[in-house]
This record gives sequence, C-alpha cells and structure tokens, in this order.
Amino acid sequence: AHLGRRTAAAALLVMGQTFAQPPPATPAQPDVQERTLVELQAGMTDGAYTSRQLVEQYLKRIAALDRSGARLNAIAEINPDALAIADQLDAERKAKGPRGPLHGIPVVIKDNIDTGDRMMTTAGSLALNGWHAPQDAFLVKRLRAAGAIILAKTNLSEWANIRSYHSTSGWSARGGQVRNPYALDRSPCGSSSGSGVAAAANLAAAAVGTETDGSIVCPASVNGLVGIKPTVGLVSRSGIIPISRSQDTAGPMARTVTDAAILLTAMAGRDPADAATAAVSAVPDYAANLDPNALRGARIGISRRGHFGYSPDSDRIAEAAIRVLKQQGAVIVDPVELDTERTDSCELSVLLTEFKAGLNDYLSRLGPDMPARSLDEVIAFNVQRRSEEMPYFEQELFEEAAAKKGLDNAGYRKQVAECRRWAGAEGIDRVMRQHTLDALVAPTTSPAWLIDLVNGDHYLGSSSSLAAVAGYPHITVPAGEVFGLPVGLSFFGAAWSEAKLIRLAYAYEQATRHRRAPTLPESISLPVAPARGSAKSAQAPPPTSAAP
Repeated sequence: AHLGRRTAAAALLVMGQTFAQPPPATPAQPDVQERTLVELQAGMTDGAYTSRQLVEQYLKRIAALDRSGARLNAIAEINPDALAIADQLDAERKAKGPRGPLHGIPVVIKDNIDTGDRMMTTAGSLALNGWHAPQDAFLVKRLRAAGAIILAKTNLSEWANIRSYHSTSGWSARGGQVRNPYALDRSPCGSSSGSGVAAAANLAAAAVGTETDGSIVCPASVNGLVGIKPTVGLVSRSGIIPISRSQDTAGPMARTVTDAAILLTAMAGRDPADAATAAVSAVPDYAANLDPNALRGARIGISRRGHFGYSPDSDRIAEAAIRVLKQQGAVIVDPVELDTERTDSCELSVLLTEFKAGLNDYLSRLGPDMPARSLDEVIAFNVQRRSEEMPYFEQELFEEAAAKKGLDNAGYRKQVAECRRWAGAEGIDRVMRQHTLDALVAPTTSPAWLIDLVNGDHYLGSSSSLAAVAGYPHITVPAGEVFGLPVGLSFFGAAWSEAKLIRLAYAYEQATRHRRAPTLPESISLPVAPARGSAKSAQAPPPTSAAP
C-alpha cells in the first residue's frame, strides 16, 4: 500500500523535528499527494478541481517543504507565469476539452534545459546567472503543446556533475544542496537531483531529468521513482546544456511506470536541430496497452559481472526481484556475461572531449553581457568567485576538458568507436542475441549514502554505464528499501526497445508496488547493536524490504 495518500495531518513529526505541511486538502484544494497523472487528469475532467487549483497546491507544498520546513532545495526557480498558464488551459478545457493526458498537469524540469520564458537556465552555475534562453528547448515545446505546465526549474549537481572527481551530488552554487526526502542527511544522487526529489516529495506531478551516465536512473532509484533513460535520439537534446553528443538524453522521472510513459510519449519526437533524432518516425503511445502479465514468457538476462557485489543490500533486493520475475512467468537466464570494464578506459576521455566542444558551442550563443561565453571563461569565473563556486570541491574535470583536442582528432574518433562497440555491438547486442533476450536486469545502484561536502560522494556502483555508453534505453523501478532507503531494479536492452522495457517494468511494478511516499526524516533509524557479550541481540527490523 502507498503511504502518505490523503494525508490530513497539518504537521509531520520525524526524528524530533516538526516540519510544517500544507493545509489539509478540501474540495477546493485537491489532494495531490501520490496522485498519478491519470488520477489528476480524471479529477479535472470530472470538474472536481481545476488546473489552477493543482498549481496552487503544488506551490503550497514547495513553500512548506522546499523553501522552509525540511528545506529540500529541489526547486531552483518557480515559473512566475504558472498560474496564468493554468487559467488559460482551464479556459481551453472548458471550451474545447483536454488536449490529452498532460493537459493542465504541472511538471518540473531540470535547470539545464532552456525555457523561453521568465525563468533562467543556469546548470546551477553563477556563471550563467541571469541567462534567459531565447526559446524553449524542443522537448519543452513538446510538453507545452501537450498541455503540460512547466511549474519550475529544478536544482541539480552543478554542470550536471562534470566539474570534479570529488563533487557532491545535488550541490550547486545557485541552489545549494538538494536533500533526499527519505533521509535528509542522505544524498539525492545526481545530477538530476532536484527533479528526483521534487517528484518523490510530490512537489510536482512528474519531472524531467537528463542523463549522460546515471543522472536519471540513480536519483530515480534512491528517491523511490521510476526513471527512463531513453535511446539517444528518441528525445531531442536541442536547447539542453550539453555534456556529450554521444550519450546525452533527457528523460522522465515519475512515481509510476504509467506516468513516466505518458511523459516520454509527449517528449519524444524528431527535431531537425538534433541529427540524432533522424531515426524517429512516429512516436508510439508508450502508456497504451500496458499489461500486468507482460513478464509471462519474457526472457530476462541477469547481468551480474560488475553490476552485483558492491552492495550486499542491493544484491538482496535484486535477488528478491528475480524471484518475482520468475513467479510472474519470466524465463530467467542467469548469469549472462557482459564486460563492464572495456568502456572504463575510453568513456571519460570521450565525454570530456565532447563536453568542451558542446559547451563552447552552447555558450557562444549567450548574450555579450554574460560573464562566461566559453569553457575557459567559466574556469576563470570559478577561480574569481572561488568562495561561492568552489567552497567544497575544485574543477579538475573542467581543466582536463579544456586541454582536450577537437572532435576531428583521430584519437577521439577511435575512442568513440571503441566505446560504442564494446558497450553496444559486442556488449548488450551480442548478449541479447546470444540468449534471445527481451531485457537485461540488475540492481540500479546502492542505497543513498550520507551527504559529505568534505570528501564528496561515497559512490559504490551502478548498472548505468553500458546502456549509457551504447546510447541504449534503461528504466529503473522501485524494488525495495534498506532501512527506509529506496533501491531500484534496472531493465535495459537494445536500442529503441523502450516500449518493451516499459511493458516489462510495468508488470514488475504491478506485481510488487514498492513505491512508498517519503516522510522526510532527518536521518534513518538503525537498530541498536547489542552490548558486547550479551546473550541475546535486541529485536530489530530486517534491513531490507524486498518481498512483493
């Protein structure tokens, strides 16, 4: 059962700290807690409430939980026109009916995605403070055309976490430190930290993140969400501050598979400004015909090498999930042998080369009054504003990127080809063909670690890299908890197999329903170890909650 639904309490008492909550919902104030897109849309269709009232309720939650109270710091900037847009969409609904499942639905997007409105696009950096993009990113145009309301921009790991080896996920100079709503002293993971926390804490109906390697699926996993990292090219990257033309993509983050699928359908599409989208023709309705029995007969490969073993708790949750897959009729091929190390030596070099070229191109379009219009100028800006921009970690990745040669360099071209080969053709494709698989499965990542601004992230491992380097799709679904901290299960596979992966993930979700609303504790409660030499240990809850 989902906790927190229809909560009527005016305050939330956790770990001795009281955080003010929005007022109880009334007929004029719709209850948005854990409501799905389908439920919210049905309420507006039935006349129970309006889009304006939805926006008002989410803004109250942002005021109570993000700006004060728990101070989640997930929201970088609220759209000052959100209520006016909601009024327009309410009037349109009354006159013509809804455009579709996103009509009047408030969503949030990461602050590295352009909006041609009164909100800034900064990637969390003070170097871009004041930058207003001249037009919407292509995916934002798609969302607005579908009737979605861009409620706010979300905080992120600054520059999408490409600045330092010792960075702290969820920290930016503009927005400060994002906090995990399942334990406020734990990492929200990154770089789509604010998007993950906003969706998890019901600050918006759903969110959009971006990923180069792990930046959607990791924050989705540790925040108890569904996250979809699409095939590179399914969703246009034009209007997104870039890292890598080989690996970058935007994707949905939501509380259910259906909601994520609805958002993906609206975002996807061919864009003349992004050559990677040329392979996209008609976009299917990813939320249509979802079947709770879709696992029956599906062939699932368990990718153990490099994807298990770094976290015993995540392993236990994954093993329980594999048992569920079997119970639901899947044919389990265990293990399948994927080489997770071949791409380690080439991925970062490729990313840094592409980052230099892509960022310089993006920044060159900024107005002449902006303080930084190239990577070199951003580096200089950070040095000049060290106390604000680099109080905790440096910019060694920026400096390494600045020293890279151009995209026409033979060494770079060889590395790109090697990376794509070993992750794609000789990696995921080979294994799936060899075993006639429908998907690969592994734990997404470990439970959230403590926020540590001194030493940076305590990152143990994940299953994100092969799909990221290959440019292939990856979806994570809530699979259980470790002392109240969510852990996700990953489904990944061949290029353009989103529809299949979404169906399989939906069937797993429906069989388990592990999603639980956060309660914003200051920290997790751990069992007290028995005194040395005592005859019996105290009764304590099991560390994992992974049973269906």
